[in-house]
Amino acid sequence: MFLHRVGLRTALPLSRRLFSSIGSHDMSKAISELNQEMESVFGEPPPSSLSGSIDNQSMTQDLKLSTVEMDDKKSFAGLTHIGSKGEAQMVDVSLKNISRRVAIARGKVILGRKVFDLVSANQMGKGDVLSVAKLAGICGAKQTSNLIPLCHNINLTHVRVDLALNPQDFSVEIEGEAASDGKTGVEMEALTAVTVASLTVYDMCKAASKNIQITDIRLERKTGGKSGDWSRTNDHNLKT
Repeated sequence: MFLHRVGLRTALPLSRRLFSSIGSHDMSKAISELNQEMESVFGEPPPSSLSGSIDNQSMTQDLKLSTVEMDDKKSFAGLTHIGSKGEAQMVDVSLKNISRRVAIARGKVILGRKVFDLVSANQMGKGDVLSVAKLAGICGAKQTSNLIPLCHNINLTHVRVDLALNPQDFSVEIEGEAASDGKTGVEMEALTAVTVASLTVYDMCKAASKNIQITDIRLERKTGGKSGDWSRTNDHNLKT
């Protein structure tokens, strides 16, 4: 009896390792072979409760693992920059069609009345705020793939950055446009242009005030590519 109990205790971990390495379709066969081996060693088959518990436990573990794997795959299915296991990846665009792609983004820098008046009068110590920010935005768009790790290095055919003073809320309104004939979109280039231009406005004006706010940076519309055309205005109207 003592040998019987010891044998069962030593056999159980082995069975768990065995079952964890095989598929559920071979489970019944593996359990049957294990029962025969234990019967030849101890002279009688193991208790039915033991084999049943092993079977149920292994099947439950297999089911849980399968469910987790399926849930993970569903979670990442709509994210092109994430692999099936959740790792970061750069999208392969080699099979995409070349098309005309354009994106427009906008943003705002709220200066406050004091700084707004200085910028309007071109009296900031660092120089012409709007002209410098315009050039910075264009340069920023061309450096997008160096700033955003998984962005493709694409050939831009056009970059436009416009800045306008808005006396109603003492702000600088910024619009950036990027265009390319390629296999991937230029939304990030347009957004980067607006973002870098906004940061440059802040840098040029920060000596006069630390209360400057960069806000409302967003994509306004894009054209081209597999997803087709999109507009924030149309998207808003559809939802409302």
